[in-house]
Amino acid sequence: MTLAARADCDILIIGGGLAGLTAALDLAGRGRRVTLVERRHYPFHRVCGEYVSNEVLPYLRRLGADPEPLSPARIRRFLLSAPGGRTLTAPLDLGGFGVSRYALDEFLYQRARARGVQFRLGATVAGVQFEAAADQFRVRLAGGEELTARVVLGTHGKRATLDRQLGRAFFRQRSPYVGVKYHLRLDFPPDLIALHNFPDGYAGLSAVEHGRYCFCYLTTREQLRGAGSIPALEADVLGQNPHLRRILAESERLYAAPEVINEISFAPKTCVEQHVLMCGDAAGLITPLCGNGMAMAMHGAALAAGHIDAFLGGQLPRPALEAAYTRAWQREFAGRLRVGRWVQGLFGGPRLTNAVVGTLRHAPAVVQALMRQTHGKAF
Repeated sequence: MTLAARADCDILIIGGGLAGLTAALDLAGRGRRVTLVERRHYPFHRVCGEYVSNEVLPYLRRLGADPEPLSPARIRRFLLSAPGGRTLTAPLDLGGFGVSRYALDEFLYQRARARGVQFRLGATVAGVQFEAAADQFRVRLAGGEELTARVVLGTHGKRATLDRQLGRAFFRQRSPYVGVKYHLRLDFPPDLIALHNFPDGYAGLSAVEHGRYCFCYLTTREQLRGAGSIPALEADVLGQNPHLRRILAESERLYAAPEVINEISFAPKTCVEQHVLMCGDAAGLITPLCGNGMAMAMHGAALAAGHIDAFLGGQLPRPALEAAYTRAWQREFAGRLRVGRWVQGLFGGPRLTNAVVGTLRHAPAVVQALMRQTHGKAF
């Protein structure tokens, strides 16, 4: 009996975000037996900027998941503002589309189900152990159920208990960042994505489907603690930027309460931990200021799926799988993450940010070069 027959599945994916869902679709389309574990039930909201670079469209179409039925917004222009209100604008070379994670994740989930992916929703992974003698994994779910898999792919997002179990270095470092997201209705150009800076943070605004807008911002625990509440933070801190003050005053909020996430870490990560392959934000998180995390998650899934399929087909032993995937991931994303961290360092205090925006507005070639450094090509 082969290892593949003894294992419950070929691939077990931990986390059902964009990286997990697209990897599941891809691998199931190659005839692989895929199980995906997700702690929530679709559809649900996530803290996310909800802008996707058009670089992913050829891949989604190959997967039979063209997002056109979701009526995404077409985004072609970029605007950046400093806390004092000074702005710069630039065209987006490839352009992108805006679609809510509520709709996109549900869309990909339904296609993955139709392709035969097995889902364990409302479940969490309590432990992952690699069994060298059998060359496979034993995965324990909360509640005691165990599953075996030849490959485990971690697509569990920015931070999870699995990271603690694996002893990942970034998990031991406290992160100061907090993310907050709403959906809004307001009068705003649907083809524009805007990033508005405020003291110790920045907010993104862009259209999604059905005339709604995603408003998502990053700040620090210290800022939130000092303000005392999210409404006070928005009035006293975000509102220092006149563009944000107008957005907050004129928009209709479509959530009873915002989505909030803590401990967002931009520290470097590794894409293989104790034989578990990592993908999406679990492998490395680009700063939201660069606006390309969703596309990177899907591109990472494409890389992972190709290497995993080669391993399962006997073309790569496990050490070669891990080494090849690491090289491919570093080649595609390491530079983008470094540039993203560097760019974020330019936008801290109001004085520095005002100076940077004032300089860059007269250097459009530099702005375009920075955007190209944080985005990829169609794949």
